[in-house]
Amino acid sequence: VQLVESGGGLVQPGGSLRLSCVASGIIFSAYHMDWYRQAPGKQRELVATITNSDSTNYADSVKGRFTISRDNAKNTVYLQMNSLKPEDTAVYYCYARNVRRYWGQGTQVTVSS
Repeated sequence: VQLVESGGGLVQPGGSLRLSCVASGIIFSAYHMDWYRQAPGKQRELVATITNSDSTNYADSVKGRFTISRDNAKNTVYLQMNSLKPEDTAVYYCYARNVRRYWGQGTQVTVSS
């Protein structure tokens, strides 16, 4: 099983990024998918969730700015991040959960001028 994130980078405050996570080795459509993030010195926190029936949920800190979506034909989950703030700086991880659970390796997002 592999979860491979991409799309991170350096962006100025107010900018946008779209993260992708491609899954292999699982029946992707059966899994609930989450995006987590971990900033230096802080605990990993849940950012957004999309269930296997396409229900979504967001942390209060990102509501209205981030959008999670999935494409089951491409085994991919996305996180569209708009109006980025310096406090969004973190390593972002995707997480697949069903009976079994899997983490990706993470992608760095840095929001700085």
